[in-house]
Amino acid sequence: MKRLSRVRWAGALIVLTLVMLGSASAQAQALSYAGLRADAPERYTVVRGDTLWDISGRFLRHPWQWPEIWQVNPQIRNPHLIYPGDIIYLEDCNGRPCLRMERGQGVVRLSPEVRRVPHREAIAPLPLEVVENFLRRHRVVDDAERLDNLAYVVGGDDQRLVSGAGDAIYVRGDLPSEGRLGIYRLGDRYQDLESGELLGIELISVGRALWLRRDGDISRLEITESNFEVRNGDLILPVEEREWAGQFLPRAPDSAISGHILAVPGGVRFIGRLQVVALDLGRRDGIQAGHVLRVEQQGELVTDPTTNELIQLPGEEAGLVMVFRTFEKVSYALVMQATRTLAVGDRVYHPDRSELLAGAP
Repeated sequence: MKRLSRVRWAGALIVLTLVMLGSASAQAQALSYAGLRADAPERYTVVRGDTLWDISGRFLRHPWQWPEIWQVNPQIRNPHLIYPGDIIYLEDCNGRPCLRMERGQGVVRLSPEVRRVPHREAIAPLPLEVVENFLRRHRVVDDAERLDNLAYVVGGDDQRLVSGAGDAIYVRGDLPSEGRLGIYRLGDRYQDLESGELLGIELISVGRALWLRRDGDISRLEITESNFEVRNGDLILPVEEREWAGQFLPRAPDSAISGHILAVPGGVRFIGRLQVVALDLGRRDGIQAGHVLRVEQQGELVTDPTTNELIQLPGEEAGLVMVFRTFEKVSYALVMQATRTLAVGDRVYHPDRSELLAGAP
């Protein structure tokens, strides 16, 4: 195989392929490769702080097309993980562009020493510090009935009405005797904007605790950290532990899909890049971590000067979001691009408009 010249792919190959192959499917396939940026580098060395989205954006006009031209090297252990020092390069794969990787032997050279990069330092698919901080403070319960079965705070030590880090609290209900426990408070109720269906209930993290002992159905816990004062009635759940690096790739959904920005946790009204949004799409809709969706800003409501009717103007493309946490009926996504200010109610849909139209009734 030979290395790819970006000039070659920027023009002549696409035209030639369309002429020679002729069929609609071949044309669509060839056009998909036109997503290569005209200024894509032939080689790029991954550096600390990169994300998969960043690297995709260096080579592709649409970062979610990464899986279409990413060629896994089977001889490389964990080929889906990319580390600082690895080299991503363009290559000709049987007449079409593809991306391959040279493993930098898992090292970063810091003269005069060579230090091995551990597994935990593989680059992340997106800015994980934003995601991890958010997930420490937010989660969703899919149905109201489950709330009735959760353990809850019934009192503080020495008859305290509120407690903080270092204090003991008493909790009623079933709890595991090992593992970290989270303390949560009820947040927003997520409801379908049109039908009113309950999609989930947000839980906001109040703090974390350590199980000490049990007496009947009452457990004694020690608060190890607190974001807010712990009160009677706060809920207790095991903390979710997740490994994010390498878990998913940015990609379009497998089929046409459409939904809305349901809410902005934290009460922010207007939304920009690297903010988290809740979507009215979940696992039941086929949404998975890594799915990229385009955002359409709602058109303005105006009054027709002739008929005095209230009409809504067409929406405008406004950005991209990437899903990072899914529940049954809702999901959390991170705003990766925002060309306009986004807001609750804006529509989200498959990033390829032709896919959306193909799935329309």
